[in-house]
Amino acid sequence: MLRKLANDGNEADDTEEGEEAKEVVQDKDHPYIKFWEQFGKSIKMGVIEDAPNRAKLAKLLRFYSSNSGDNYVSLEKYVSNMKEWQNDIFYIAGESMDSVKKSPFLEVATKKGVEVIYLVDPIDEYVFQHLADFDGHKLQSLTKEGVKFSDEDEDVQKKRTKKYKETFKPLTKYLKDLYAGKVNKVVISSRIESSPAIIVTSQYGHTANMERIMRAQTFANQDNLKSISASKTLELNPRHPIVIELNSRVQADGDSQTTKDLGFLLFDTALTSSGFVQDDADAFAQRVFRTIASSLNIKSLDLAEEIDVNDDDAEEEESSSHEEL
Repeated sequence: MLRKLANDGNEADDTEEGEEAKEVVQDKDHPYIKFWEQFGKSIKMGVIEDAPNRAKLAKLLRFYSSNSGDNYVSLEKYVSNMKEWQNDIFYIAGESMDSVKKSPFLEVATKKGVEVIYLVDPIDEYVFQHLADFDGHKLQSLTKEGVKFSDEDEDVQKKRTKKYKETFKPLTKYLKDLYAGKVNKVVISSRIESSPAIIVTSQYGHTANMERIMRAQTFANQDNLKSISASKTLELNPRHPIVIELNSRVQADGDSQTTKDLGFLLFDTALTSSGFVQDDADAFAQRVFRTIASSLNIKSLDLAEEIDVNDDDAEEEESSSHEEL
């Protein structure tokens, strides 16, 4: 019944494996979309809990995407819109539509015109974890490591990456030592367009969004959160002027406090823009204050002496006595 409603009353809704699926394009006034907005979470729960019917229920799922505007897109429609060279279904999860639309992980996908599914409901990532793939296409999170776009020439990409690795080896080694315990790897990336750096997680680890959801759970405690924290990798944009200049500074004056602060600020901003929570807020604040002081040519952050108010009181008394006269 639901497949028939979703397919505009078409009886041929239970498409067998190997047969061509019906493309679904629906706006907010469509009867199925009205149903979806009220009971969509129940369909998502079905995908998680009802393994035998998971493939059929997956066809009922609807999401917003980078190309759908104010309308919803089905996974079937997404597959029909895929680029000829595209193998995976790309998605990104976040707290809200605004946060995912502004994410640096979208930069290259947007440049290549690749559609990306937006997951903004807390249950969405659980759904995709249980689904794993659709119609033979892997569900790939843009916030995890190992994302590749098949339109790239692998040989050319490998040669370019090798040269970048050699050029920025001093910086990657320096930052890995500097971030000891905070990241597992520091690597050069080919999937960042305009941001200097991003932080990704391992293929089988938690994303930043999933870590945020776990932190928000009622019975979450800090000890458990440390054990489930995502395994992080810092990816650097080798064409960004900040990364290029920082590489030069590391080689020229890597032991200075200013260079260390700049290195940490690169990590802090990447952490925030990638959707993670800043755990050491006090240390972050101190680094920012030192950087501001350096920009203002302030040599010391020691506080100035307090103003002596005794002289002011004497002047006020003398002024009042003159007024009385």
